[in-house]
Amino acid sequence: MLYAIVPPIRYTEHGIRSVRVDCIEAGRQCGCTPAQLLFQVKLPLAMPNVMLGLNQTIMAALSMVVVAALVGTKDLGQQVYIALGNASAGLGLTSGLAIALVAMVADRIIRGWYERHQSYREGHQLLEC
Repeated sequence: MLYAIVPPIRYTEHGIRSVRVDCIEAGRQCGCTPAQLLFQVKLPLAMPNVMLGLNQTIMAALSMVVVAALVGTKDLGQQVYIALGNASAGLGLTSGLAIALVAMVADRIIRGWYERHQSYREGHQLLEC
């Protein structure tokens, strides 16, 4: 858990710090409080970096599946560990491909959710104008 928590913190922090100054100034001119500035200006503009951090967290956690097998977990990583111990290329390849497939599916789900969310927000903003 601690290994995988670093990417979202770093990407979120980078995304918030890289928000353009003119957007922050526009929020201040509208009378935003610091909390409103964070939640209604900075975080929405930093959302691509936040989603990248979430994606990297999932990838880091899946990479630890194989390492966790060394301490006795009973999951997909254990299959990779057994394959390494028995020199079974077929079992290792199948287990590795299963882990990669889980990573790809998670990536596609996150990307699809984010794109759907963005298109909804853009349509909602057009209605407000």
